[in-house]
Amino acid sequence: MTQENITSFHQDLAAAQTPDDAYRAMDTLVRDTVGVDLFTIMTMDLDAMEARRIFTSNEEKYPVTGTKEITKDRWYDIVVTQEETFVANTLEDIATVFPDSKLVGSMGLGSVVNIPVRENGQLVATVNISDAEHHYTPERVAICKTELSDAAALTMKRASELNG
Repeated sequence: MTQENITSFHQDLAAAQTPDDAYRAMDTLVRDTVGVDLFTIMTMDLDAMEARRIFTSNEEKYPVTGTKEITKDRWYDIVVTQEETFVANTLEDIATVFPDSKLVGSMGLGSVVNIPVRENGQLVATVNISDAEHHYTPERVAICKTELSDAAALTMKRASELNG
């Protein structure tokens, strides 16, 4: 990640007029640093055990609709309990935790990284990036866990400010 990427992201985030503008700034940062074919953001309601997609880079094939049940599985253990970034680099691995893996595969995707976003110690969202199988190398994952994790938190904070 270059200083230019970071500077551009901060400028785009500061200029955001709507939450979607803030999410698009994050999408651009991810595209320019680790790469992404599908970028989404999900809010998390752990009391209700529901997730809601609030942004997608592909409204036609992967729209913002309804809620998804959060299940206590390997993904939950990593993201919620361990407070870590979830990585799956094959469609087979994705299928073990995501019931829509066939749709994901039909879009040519086979790897996913879910970056948890916390507020006051509570999981409030995940920033989700997907690309072809084996796209998220250890180097790219390291960037996701550090710089992109910080940027995701800033993005959600800015979007919340814009929501009023």
